[in-house]
Amino acid sequence: MTAMFDRIALIGIGLIGSSIARDVKELGLARDVVVSTRSADTLKRAEELALGTAYELSAADAVRDADLVIVSVPVGASEAVARQIAPHLKPGAIVTDVGSTKASVIAQMAPHMPDNVHFIPGHPLAGTEKSGPDAGFTGLFQGRWCIFTPLPGTDAGALATLRAFWGALGSKIDEMDPEHHDKVLAIVSHLPHIIAYNIVGTADDLETVTQSEVIKYSASGFRDFTRLAASDPTMWRDVCLHNKDAILEMLARFSEDLAYLQRAIRWGEGDKLFDLFTRTRAIRRSIIEAGQDVDVPDFGRHSLEKKA
Repeated sequence: MTAMFDRIALIGIGLIGSSIARDVKELGLARDVVVSTRSADTLKRAEELALGTAYELSAADAVRDADLVIVSVPVGASEAVARQIAPHLKPGAIVTDVGSTKASVIAQMAPHMPDNVHFIPGHPLAGTEKSGPDAGFTGLFQGRWCIFTPLPGTDAGALATLRAFWGALGSKIDEMDPEHHDKVLAIVSHLPHIIAYNIVGTADDLETVTQSEVIKYSASGFRDFTRLAASDPTMWRDVCLHNKDAILEMLARFSEDLAYLQRAIRWGEGDKLFDLFTRTRAIRRSIIEAGQDVDVPDFGRHSLEKKA
């Protein structure tokens, strides 16, 4: 494939950033890839893995002459990165991100972006519970959605270029307004992770009561919750704080539905339980039919591990 960019700067080199780096290298999408992260140890590891062609501790130095800048940091760090890179961005550069919350990222970054660059917020809906530069692998974005939340007046050519880039990585593309994105992600991603953290935390509290039997006899249901609960704590702390309103709304709705379920169990209303479980089972089939998972045990994790 012909290089789409002369230089790409990757600010942050965790799971998403390192997966982008691997795909860009394999597909030949850029002549140069500059990797930047604040941690000297992480940067050294990225260099050992040959994820880029140049390595910078300074985000400001990394973005010089870059045609495409991809910010892959916890959403709470978005403004700090924007302040660092803004004076050094090349005129005409495309700046995007991969954050799981969009209204907050826009509020943090947009005010600092120069008028002569194209800031296009984005969010690839892909990942695993692993983190760090070793966690990435080629093909992570294959068949997954990447959602853009363009600002009013976004340059059509720049947006088309960014769509083509993510399309080359194998992503399916969609666009939403930021608030709608944040509400959708609150239910399909943020709430499941919060519930998983809570369930695993409850189990941890019970460990002393059950004499370690929670861990010893973990069945697939609890085991799969622990996968979600093993996700990066910094990232998920920031998601909770930066998509607070949408998450609280979804938590309230979940609490109401949980109360309904409690009543059905308490009063032996088997028909209500059967109806709920039948309806939710159909959702799983719909996800598989939509190509967003495969019909194998462990939420399809084994198929992903083979790609790694």
